[in-house]
Amino acid sequence: MKFLIIHFLTTLLFLTLCPANDWPRFRGPTEDGHAKVKSLPLKWSATENVKWKIPVPGKGWSSPVLSDGNIYLTTAFVEGDNQDAAAVKRELRVLCFNAENGKTVWATKVFDQKASSRPIHKKNSHASPTPIIENGKVYVHFGHMGTACLDLKGKIIWANNELGYNPLHGNGGTPIIVDDLLIYSADALTNPFIVALNKKNGKVAWKNSRSGTPQDKKFSFSTPTLINVAGKRQLISPASGAVFSYDPLSGAELWNVTYRGWSVIPKPVLYKGLVFVVTGYERSTLLGIRVDKDSKGDVTDSHVEWEITKRAPHTPSVLIVDDLLYFISDGGIATCVEPMTGEVIWQERTAGPMSASPIHSNGRIYFLDEQGQSTVIKAGRKFEVLARNSINERTLASYAIGEGAIYIRSLENLYRIGK
Repeated sequence: MKFLIIHFLTTLLFLTLCPANDWPRFRGPTEDGHAKVKSLPLKWSATENVKWKIPVPGKGWSSPVLSDGNIYLTTAFVEGDNQDAAAVKRELRVLCFNAENGKTVWATKVFDQKASSRPIHKKNSHASPTPIIENGKVYVHFGHMGTACLDLKGKIIWANNELGYNPLHGNGGTPIIVDDLLIYSADALTNPFIVALNKKNGKVAWKNSRSGTPQDKKFSFSTPTLINVAGKRQLISPASGAVFSYDPLSGAELWNVTYRGWSVIPKPVLYKGLVFVVTGYERSTLLGIRVDKDSKGDVTDSHVEWEITKRAPHTPSVLIVDDLLYFISDGGIATCVEPMTGEVIWQERTAGPMSASPIHSNGRIYFLDEQGQSTVIKAGRKFEVLARNSINERTLASYAIGEGAIYIRSLENLYRIGK
């Protein structure tokens, strides 16, 4: 009961700080895919129930975020049509659009990316981490190419590009904010680490190398999750070979669970004392891990309550709705399970292939596949499709949500769905 009260208070604090109409960070105000809005569109197409559609310069797969009537994105801009070439110079930009009409409010270049011969993964971009809006600031991250803070008029407050590392396939994971810290994982090809920057000036507050794991391939792209267990905050950060719990303020490692896996992407989710973590490639496994206040060291043998290997996701994050756990494989098979036991309730083909993380609103779960098709299902123990909608464009970024509006970023455009 004490755990539930603390978790409720943490969620309530997030909602108090973030207006219901805002979607200020990856996976929304509470960072778990839940949209606290009164209504969302159910049906649309590339032309129907679309308030506006605007081209987005450059290329990027960062998800849109929404705050106080504006939409924010990052992009990597190259003159001409050579967006995917490796050995070209790019401008790493932050873009701001008016959410009501789609007009550009401002565009700011943050970094010049030098030409590189190293290619990135075909499903990645040079601007994949999602921005964060907090207290009149926008924080943007370009992985090994740098991190920055701007005000909401586009003026750069600070920029830090001194934490370069050797990536494979480009950048990916999004930072999170904990008090005055901006924390992100840097699971590079070699010497992976996790780091916290002072969000006021961009200077390193702490930096911690990943402890030894049996995994040879070191690179991953995950976003950490902050949890609160019996009054003690823990930062849950998946990496190649293990998921780690850290003290968020000091960076001290608390405990870890090891596994065989690399290129880990999904963001962990907490529910009633279990944290759900996905292990990445080659064969992904979803783990239900019990979290305790005083756990220390390697707790693999004692704290893994259950695991699911069949059709576990590699890329989309999981979702808890009304005491049920939902996830979707990269191939488009959706699964509903009992979160405390891992017992499968149903497993059905929904869409696919998939990269975006699902969201929930008012009893509906919204999936978005890589072909631009949104599948809406009814949350519950029976699989029921409510709508299928397509914009017929490539889509890897996750939704942003506003009151009565869904924002979808495609390869070339940004859509506002809903009138």
